[in-house]
Amino acid sequence: MDALEKYFGERSFDSYCEEFDERGFVIFENVLPGVEIDALKAALRPHLASNVHGRNDFEGLKSNRVYALLAKGDAFVRLALHPLALAFAERDLGASCILSACLAINLQPGETVQPWHTDDGHIDIPRPRPSAGVSAFWVLDDTTETNGATEVLPGSHNWAEGQLDLSVFDDTQVRDVNDDPQAHPDAVKAVLPAGSLMLAKGGLLHRGGANKSKRDRLIVTPQYAPGWARPLENMLLAVPAELASTLPKRAQELIGYSIHPPFMGYVNGMHPARTLPDRNAHHDAKS
Repeated sequence: MDALEKYFGERSFDSYCEEFDERGFVIFENVLPGVEIDALKAALRPHLASNVHGRNDFEGLKSNRVYALLAKGDAFVRLALHPLALAFAERDLGASCILSACLAINLQPGETVQPWHTDDGHIDIPRPRPSAGVSAFWVLDDTTETNGATEVLPGSHNWAEGQLDLSVFDDTQVRDVNDDPQAHPDAVKAVLPAGSLMLAKGGLLHRGGANKSKRDRLIVTPQYAPGWARPLENMLLAVPAELASTLPKRAQELIGYSIHPPFMGYVNGMHPARTLPDRNAHHDAKS
């Protein structure tokens, strides 16, 4: 934890955790140095160049999404392993937590506001309940009041099922950038400089804002889940085994080469890491 003190300033990790539990999100400004931001943008550039837009209003009809990022560059591996994000993920989800998803989201000018949603909504356990995820929002472009900064509803991770009426949103209709059928008086915009990090509990209601500016807005979001949960993105297929064998051990664990106690995830009675081509580490299924 000593290595993280530089991010906490005069506060403690415990005080940030209290805020995280109460509000459902915490913010750290200027975490990534410029060289790391440049490396992430450079790795994304060829994938964004194809300019593939979302398939519906949720993905974003004027947004680019790039998936399977751990197979697309070391910079994304470093981001998923960032100790600040992992500290909160492991604190909430346990040491056996995994990656549920890891993607980049680029909002182009004219993109409309997303519907409110949670990142652990696929966990079909009625609310209120403990969040089953931690999402990291790494800001690669300054987010502003007008370019689509992520919006959150503080404390909504503790709301009961159906406390927010989501039925007013019809994502089959093409909407104007100024149209907001789910405007909420308690919404907070995460206006942040590039290199900043927002961490949110999986049960926190949030959405991408509308981009009313003339420039793109880019973030990368690794999303962590408990070791017992099925991930949104099938990481074992997204990252080929030959590439996975070259990753740091913790990255291998995050994409599924790991055991959740007592022995969830074994392969043929053995630790899944033993299936990797180089087999540097040997484990039994209960380790």
